[in-house]
Amino acid sequence: MKLPTNIQKEHLLQAINRIDREGIPKGAQSKYYDVVHNGKRYPPKLVVSYANLYANNKELDRGAFEGGEGTPCFKLLQDFSFEIKDKAFFPIILNFLEQAHSSTVNLKTSEYPKNYRGLKMSVSFGKGNRAEIPWIAFLKDNQTVSKGIYPVYLYFQEYKILVLAYGISETHKPESDWGINMNTVGQLVEGKFFKEAKRYRSSLVCSYYEIDLQDETFGLSPKIIEDDLTNLLNFYKKLDLSSFPDGQIDNTYPPFAWDAFKSAINSTNLRYSDLLMVRFIASLVTKPFVILTGLSGSGKTKLAQSFVRWICASSDQYVILPVASDWTNREPLLGYPNALNSEEYVKPDNGVLDLLINANRNSDRPFFLILDEMNLSHVERYFADFLSALESNEEIPLCSQAKLKDGVPARIKLPPNLYIIGTVNIDETTYMFSPKVLDRANTIEFRVSRKDMESFLTDVKEIQLAQLDRKGATMANGFLKLSEQRGMIDIGQPNVVSTLSRFFGELQKVGAEFGYRSATEVFRLLQQLTRLDPEMQLNEKLDIAIIQKLLPKLHGSRRKLCPVLASIASFCIRGEINVEKDVFGKEDFNFDDPLVIYPLSLEKIWRMYNSAIDNGFASFAEA
Repeated sequence: MKLPTNIQKEHLLQAINRIDREGIPKGAQSKYYDVVHNGKRYPPKLVVSYANLYANNKELDRGAFEGGEGTPCFKLLQDFSFEIKDKAFFPIILNFLEQAHSSTVNLKTSEYPKNYRGLKMSVSFGKGNRAEIPWIAFLKDNQTVSKGIYPVYLYFQEYKILVLAYGISETHKPESDWGINMNTVGQLVEGKFFKEAKRYRSSLVCSYYEIDLQDETFGLSPKIIEDDLTNLLNFYKKLDLSSFPDGQIDNTYPPFAWDAFKSAINSTNLRYSDLLMVRFIASLVTKPFVILTGLSGSGKTKLAQSFVRWICASSDQYVILPVASDWTNREPLLGYPNALNSEEYVKPDNGVLDLLINANRNSDRPFFLILDEMNLSHVERYFADFLSALESNEEIPLCSQAKLKDGVPARIKLPPNLYIIGTVNIDETTYMFSPKVLDRANTIEFRVSRKDMESFLTDVKEIQLAQLDRKGATMANGFLKLSEQRGMIDIGQPNVVSTLSRFFGELQKVGAEFGYRSATEVFRLLQQLTRLDPEMQLNEKLDIAIIQKLLPKLHGSRRKLCPVLASIASFCIRGEINVEKDVFGKEDFNFDDPLVIYPLSLEKIWRMYNSAIDNGFASFAEA
């Protein structure tokens, strides 16, 4: 249908005024584009239909003419200087999924936009027959789906997952490359469903979403869809496709920057100090076993949960598991062979064994096991195999056969890309850690000061963890690379040696001295703190190492501990001072005094000393 040629701007403005008065009729909303006038949005076809009423005394049948880029409808509006803008992408995704699951075979794509945010947009449900994997691609002018790289949605209908991918053409080898190393679509499908991906195996996974056919929005979050697509399209637009000619790959990775996590976590309304966050990340990349201890409700689990949701591209990369008080062996974590069927292995429902299997299969991605309240049972009973494997690097035996059903191997390794985080509360329902456990971890204590609580109470806000999902996934390779770094950098070694030697001598008096392993890990922690925050002073780094690696094993009676605590406290402050009188004896001692060298450690020692005086006994966890 041709549009009447006598429609003028005044008629279009009258149409807009009518919409302002009466609103948009049911079924007249636009799908993909809006006319923008005075900051408000209107359906283009409705505006033109109403405009004809004022020009020719008759509304146009909106079904009789087309909208979209290049159509007479859009040309008419643009000729009179009306701006036409893309709508949000979420409705397009909903329409795409609805069409993919339509009971009738509908392969038409003419109603979809031809361009989106400055890129060509192409949609396919198959040619002649319905495709198993329909897609939406976004392309620069010099790229095609048959030869090029492009952002793409791939809908795997069999598995009900929608993948947003760094697409790579299959028909012809592209002349450009994304220049990044991410988990592939093939690895995602094979790792999650144990089936071979039939197509698009080499494309790289940006994000993926599980589809719920019972939900009117398919279980998708509009904000997450919009944010993930915007980030990928912006990255693609900035990509110089001439940088990687002839298919050569730039194997550099986006460097890991802990302050990117800091910026992201600020959007969640969680409250952590910069120092606590950098300690946590440095501990993870020093050794993949970290214990978070302290007051219940102080944010231990939330910090671990926030980091894994931020850096993981998929929820398959982490398991958050509450420890039960009845765990007496390894079966809750690793399962067991079926005694009645030698070919079957009973895997735990919590997904821990699957996590280990996937971590071994996907060495280019980090995986996390978070054990919440891990001392609710005796750690040494259910976690003994893990503790041994962390040190020996040996495999954990699972069964006698080479391989059982469901892909369970006879033996499994704790790979270097697996990170274990345990949270600990100390009360009458929990068990104390043995030196064996503490010696194998970095232990970080969470404290809530009165100032912290007052600040929280004056501005209580709901926590928004969804703001973090996958936002740091592009830094995952950088995080792994940081974990792998073993090269030595200058950290003021003579000062470090003298400090550690002094502490060793005093701790030895109560059997809490450290061994070669702990000494090595102290040096490595100092190295990683330097890499993460080059501006951090040596004494700040030593303070962190002392409180995380040297003090946790301290425990004992008042008579045993107090002399040693007084001695090591004197190492934490400058000048000649009576520590027991001028530090331990003051409830209001200022740990931020310039004379204090190691404030974190001194404050902890102060609490342990006074706990020993008051109770006759003290330990790191309880003080």
